[in-house]
Amino acid sequence: MDYKTQVINGTTYAFIDKSHWNSEKKRGEHKRKYIGKVIEGKLVFNKKYLLEKQLETQKTSKPGPVPVTSCKRSFYGAVYLLSCIAEKIGLRDDLKACFGDIYKELMSLAFYLVLEEGQAMYRFKKWGHTHVHPFGADIPSQRISRLFGMITEDAKMAYFKRQAKRRCETEYLAFDTTSISSFSELLKQVKYGKNKEGDDLPQINLALLFGEVSMLPVYYRKLPGNIADVKTIDNLIKDVDFLDLVKLQLCMDRGFFSQKNINELMKHHHKFLIGARTGLKLVKTHLDDIRDSFVTRSNYNPALQLYVCTFTEQWDYEEEKPRLGTIKTGKRRVYLHIYYNDQHCTDDRNRFNHMLDRYEEELQTGKRKREHEGAYAKYFIVHETPARGIAIAYNDKAIREAEKDFGYFALLTNSIKDPVEAIRIYRMRDLIEKSFGNLKERLDMRRMSVSSEENLEGKLFVQFLALELMSYIKRQMEIHDLYRNYTMQEFLDELDTIEYYQQPGRAHHLSEITEKQRKLYEMMGVDVPT
Repeated sequence: MDYKTQVINGTTYAFIDKSHWNSEKKRGEHKRKYIGKVIEGKLVFNKKYLLEKQLETQKTSKPGPVPVTSCKRSFYGAVYLLSCIAEKIGLRDDLKACFGDIYKELMSLAFYLVLEEGQAMYRFKKWGHTHVHPFGADIPSQRISRLFGMITEDAKMAYFKRQAKRRCETEYLAFDTTSISSFSELLKQVKYGKNKEGDDLPQINLALLFGEVSMLPVYYRKLPGNIADVKTIDNLIKDVDFLDLVKLQLCMDRGFFSQKNINELMKHHHKFLIGARTGLKLVKTHLDDIRDSFVTRSNYNPALQLYVCTFTEQWDYEEEKPRLGTIKTGKRRVYLHIYYNDQHCTDDRNRFNHMLDRYEEELQTGKRKREHEGAYAKYFIVHETPARGIAIAYNDKAIREAEKDFGYFALLTNSIKDPVEAIRIYRMRDLIEKSFGNLKERLDMRRMSVSSEENLEGKLFVQFLALELMSYIKRQMEIHDLYRNYTMQEFLDELDTIEYYQQPGRAHHLSEITEKQRKLYEMMGVDVPT
């Protein structure tokens, strides 16, 4: 090829005229492109040039099978399963529609995260060399970083929008947040806050919507690490409005409960199911009335193994009218479901007594902690004299007041009259917590190690794709009771042993598929590979 050279500090560098490289010259671009070095009379290309040539070849090459020139055997069974799931839930079609040429690379990275538990992205090369996967070639670390930077906010939201249309309007969406610690000081949203991992590290918060029927994640949102749960609903509603969900049905824990949030959900005519604290005036009033007679057989529900009652209430609704400078008030109907669980009562009492034991020991040993001073004053009466030393007595009234609500919990909703249905949906919220566990443990997210906003956004999105695939597998494993015999990794490894053989001049073929493997594919709802 024609190139020009220039010697700088004893090293010969090679360049080409950029007009030959890129016909769409932009104003202000350099007129030449660095492509490598000349060493002992031989041109050695740099990695960036080779990668760009590879991508250029892929774009201009004709579609269709590439003739095999050597014998090759690759692992195939688990990747085939993920490909079928991606097609089944619309992941492949939606990615292709929103991300164009790079969708196969994104799918390959997501497959890698699912199949290689906890592995870092830079190890993709080894996995890609031994597996059939959508992209079909190596994706170097430099290219992975560039891919992350190519995942734009517009494309992401378009993907969420398409996925949401497939399932969201027919199910409740569990909503929760988690904290992800980070060592980086360069990310704007990394802040110190209430770290749910117990780390003394700055963090970002991740909010996730998870379908109660499909058991699939629908949408995620990155938040600054110092934002409390109760403050996230307003922006969530705005984002969901963009997703064109006509009927939003949210299931949330009591950390999101506030009068402002309830009013905001009612204002937009969204349905909700939310945990409510027993100390809330609305709940406390009813509990004080029924506490002495509640735990009776007539209130016992054998299906739930809980004591249950329901009250129809009027919510004091308020809506501010900014243009008029007035506040609209009114009454909205809500349902308050109250439950009592004997085992929870025992567990609450044990935890409470353990806490009091720890506080009492701190007082006796003089190792008081500043954050516990309120509890010392509330639950203990402490006398200290020079002659007798410290004497500790219990504030029985305060302790009884704390213990009286043990075992009780409450749910507030504007749509679900049946307390059995309400608790069934609320318990599905546990799925989102397990999903956060999967996200962090299996998908290499316990600590964020990226150093730029673009890479963080891109990596989160690929991990979200992997979470969609894992959530589908998890649901099918639970339906068919596969966790009795397999962990998820063992299940995937069982299918991963199926190999794909390629030989010059011959059609590809697969290794033997056992009866056990056939049944596993059927349980996943996909056809056995042929």
